[in-house]
Amino acid sequence: MDNLTIIEGSGDAAIADWLAGRLRDALGAKDGPVTITVPGGSTPFPIIAAMLEHDLDWTRLVVWPGDDRIVPEDHAASNTGRLRDLFEPAGSEVVTLTVMEAVPRFDLAWLGMGADGHIASLFPNTDPRVDESRAILRLTPDPLPPEAPFDRISLTLPSLLASDALVFVIRGDEKRAVLDQAISGQHDLPVARLLKAATQPVTCFT
Repeated sequence: MDNLTIIEGSGDAAIADWLAGRLRDALGAKDGPVTITVPGGSTPFPIIAAMLEHDLDWTRLVVWPGDDRIVPEDHAASNTGRLRDLFEPAGSEVVTLTVMEAVPRFDLAWLGMGADGHIASLFPNTDPRVDESRAILRLTPDPLPPEAPFDRISLTLPSLLASDALVFVIRGDEKRAVLDQAISGQHDLPVARLLKAATQPVTCFT
């Protein structure tokens, strides 16, 4: 994959610096809002907090959750609620995912990945397709993750691919092995389908 860069051993602060640099470039390249999508789970939130310490015009940033659990936004499992707590005090807009939402082209799509190869809430059992006609899906993971046993709402593969750049933050040897196998075409899990279809720059922090 000529469009892929793997950066190993970066801590939260270094990743936050990289993300802030990308956003600075995007803000400087055009007028109006800059739109990103960000993952849930435990990994991104310390990185986001560090990123927000950078001196950027956060009022021009529009943040889309890549996915969320179908729970109220004040629920502890809500990605959207946690994103609001971080971004809204800085002046950024945080979008609530609904299946009727018109999805924009993203300046940056930031993703995580599960050990089963899922991205956003596109789990293997949902058979995500790069030619999916819908931009957002409601779905049920199977098996349900015990730490978050909820139905989901998620951007689809075409929505994630409609971005100027993709970035992954993947931690742990087990996930790194799944990533390496996806890059080399050894499986057809959701992450492999995304990477195979991606033509934009892809950066993976491991």
